[in-house]
Amino acid sequence: MDSYGDLVAADDVLLFVNAAITSTGQREFHSDAGEQRLSLDFLHAYMLGNYRDLYAGVLALDINDYNAVLIIRRLLETGGEATADQRRREGRLIASRLATLPPPRVYGLFDALRRGRVNNRRSRAIMRDWLSARHDLAFDAVKYRSGLKRALRHAHLAPATEELGTFMFAPSARPHYATPLLEAWRRAHYEQAALYELPYTVAEGFAAKYGISRDVFLERIAPRMTRLETLRLQESAHKRGTTGVQADLAGMPLTRLATYVLSLPVEDRRRRRAELTHALESAADRVADFHRGSWGKVTAVLDDSFSAFGSVHKRRRPLAVALACHYLLAALAGDYTGLWTSGRTDALLTYPYGPTPVGRRILDALDTAPSRLVIVSDGWDNAPPGLAAEVLRIWRTRLDPERRTSIVHLNPVYDAADFDVRRLSATVPTAGIRDAEDLPALVELAQFAEGRTGLAELITYMDTRAARMVNGHHQERAR
Repeated sequence: MDSYGDLVAADDVLLFVNAAITSTGQREFHSDAGEQRLSLDFLHAYMLGNYRDLYAGVLALDINDYNAVLIIRRLLETGGEATADQRRREGRLIASRLATLPPPRVYGLFDALRRGRVNNRRSRAIMRDWLSARHDLAFDAVKYRSGLKRALRHAHLAPATEELGTFMFAPSARPHYATPLLEAWRRAHYEQAALYELPYTVAEGFAAKYGISRDVFLERIAPRMTRLETLRLQESAHKRGTTGVQADLAGMPLTRLATYVLSLPVEDRRRRRAELTHALESAADRVADFHRGSWGKVTAVLDDSFSAFGSVHKRRRPLAVALACHYLLAALAGDYTGLWTSGRTDALLTYPYGPTPVGRRILDALDTAPSRLVIVSDGWDNAPPGLAAEVLRIWRTRLDPERRTSIVHLNPVYDAADFDVRRLSATVPTAGIRDAEDLPALVELAQFAEGRTGLAELITYMDTRAARMVNGHHQERAR
């Protein structure tokens, strides 16, 4: 039996994990950015002060990049408060998590450490190891030049090569660079053709300098764009009549693809139905992998009410998560039914509108007698208010006390006022969700929120995830 202190600790950790998955400190539908950041900062300080080991262990879970950076920064800022064993464990977790973060996030973290005057031996070693593991520092020198320069100075590191050092600190000192990308950057200052050998974001500045028309620039730079840059610019390029910018939709990440689909007008979605449906189903199949069709009979209640719009900073994000979950659950299930709160039956044409009758849709879902019920909603049940909580309470306590139907609520929105994601019912586990790709792991994590397992099991789960992440990082570096 867990002690009362263990139960409180487990609850605190799960509360923090939900926040770290869903909140990015930006405005949400029901709370502004200031409330989000204030609430999140309190949770980080509370966890670091009371559960340092568990706080570091959260890095191995499916939290978002924003909170991963905050955890790493706070651990490095307070290294003097940790024991030698804690610092070693934290160092492995930090190095493994940094390897998964986008470079702009990492350079932003290094800059925050510089501004905060965090320059101890451990921080410098972590910066050194991350930079030494970069596959192409010349690319970083061109695309993230300021960030790389500040990192080298702050950590007192010498550039990998003399040529790279010259490029970083005295770029005009050489009449020629042996590294093709560095040479292309040098030539781009006086030769227009050279800019098309550079990364898109760097080439864009040179194109503006030369006054190159947007249409011509996009057409010629298209082969240098990343997948996400191509996806982001495809529609604006097509409106300009530029046909060279074509994204491979079937190869896009599922939630990112769902966000793109929802950005299209409904008429465009209807016209491109076959293409978009194939892309979403292909992305969902990749995520499901060998679990495809193994979840039995699954029914989902999916929130497409007006609050699923999100905010101007996270436009349609909650709805995009619900749409991506819809296609993923269809791939995981042997028999799938998706029920939208609006009553719509065409998922591809969904848009945020109307009230949130979650309780009514849960009744419809339970009528299908599923083995799994997955609810994807921000937790605001208002048509009528409180019906979902009452339906779930009666179902759990009277109609299905043996839990023949597994029920989980996944919430993509952080509720700053409650320091957690909003729950539909105390009888059903709730987990925060950022990307639909994390859904299988979050359903597994939700068992801890249900109170059927305790702190020891939660720690074992987190240690297993941490070991898997660290081992994967070591294997990657050994290649």
